[in-house]
Amino acid sequence: MEYVALGRTSLLVSSIAFGAMSLDCPEIEALGDGAGEYVCSLVRQAYEAGINLYDTSRTTPVSEKRLGNALHGIRENVLLATKSRGLDAEAVQRDVNASLESLCTDYIDLFQIECSEAVPLEDGRDRIYRKLLELQERGIIRHFGLVTEDLALAEAAIESGLYESVQFPFNMIYTGFAEQLVLRCGEKDVGCIAMQPLNGGVLSNIPLAVGFFTQYDNAVPAFGIHTAEELQQIVYFTNHPPVIDRKFKEDIELIRLQYN
Repeated sequence: MEYVALGRTSLLVSSIAFGAMSLDCPEIEALGDGAGEYVCSLVRQAYEAGINLYDTSRTTPVSEKRLGNALHGIRENVLLATKSRGLDAEAVQRDVNASLESLCTDYIDLFQIECSEAVPLEDGRDRIYRKLLELQERGIIRHFGLVTEDLALAEAAIESGLYESVQFPFNMIYTGFAEQLVLRCGEKDVGCIAMQPLNGGVLSNIPLAVGFFTQYDNAVPAFGIHTAEELQQIVYFTNHPPVIDRKFKEDIELIRLQYN
């Protein structure tokens, strides 16, 4: 497993992240009382494969709690990222407190604000940005970033210079403006986390989906992993990526045409 610097943060992260927001998906929930044990096994396999960045969210409390349990004993060796949709400083503080408890930790490596309407700014009436600075100064969060599916907001966050990382949708069929944002993250030294690398499960060709990201040194895809088989494939093709030749690009173009 290779590791890359996440923008200007001090975090050295695995070239792929474990997207842990859906550890309560129907397949896992169907295991009943065995769901927690299954998640522990899956997370430990990812850890042993060298994945050190685990991304979850306060909006999925069951998944967040399961991730915290699964990382018992290895917490200090991994990087935890979680998110809040809090609309003001008080809501963000409540989410941070709840996440710390669920994740069984006393600090969060990367805390991210999920936004869909506006980027929290230094002088914002919501006081969110000031709260993030306060939490960072107290050592409760080490770094903070922004998550959005709105590419205009992602661009605003990158250009603001206020956020250390930005997470937005990016995959081999969701390019265009998103690709420009990835490159801009590199120019501005902002950490880039690619959400939906399999386009919400639409993409099934894992070699192509994983290989696509080898073209972007600064984009860290956060794969939502539900099964050991899926994890093994993603890890294998991360460590043994396909050759980016004319055939590879033609195959990607065929898939783009299929979905666009």
